[in-house]
Amino acid sequence: MNMDVIAKTILARLYADRIIGGRHTAFENLSKGFPRHLRGEAKETAEWLIRKGFIIAKPTSYGLQVSLNHYRIAEIEEIIKSP
Repeated sequence: MNMDVIAKTILARLYADRIIGGRHTAFENLSKGFPRHLRGEAKETAEWLIRKGFIIAKPTSYGLQVSLNHYRIAEIEEIIKSP
């Protein structure tokens, strides 16, 4: 799988679960559901999405929490709907 497909999958999963803004999930959950041989690539892609501003990271005492950037929802919807 290439990075675009993985990024689209991660964004679509967070969007479907409405993990937006103040609602968070653990960073480790982003790679769940991918085959074992792609989990490392999924984590790298998630880190790239954080750097690009599509995902917001919130450090906590119990680990890194993430959510979609609510200011970029329109862009995220475009990415999800693109073929």
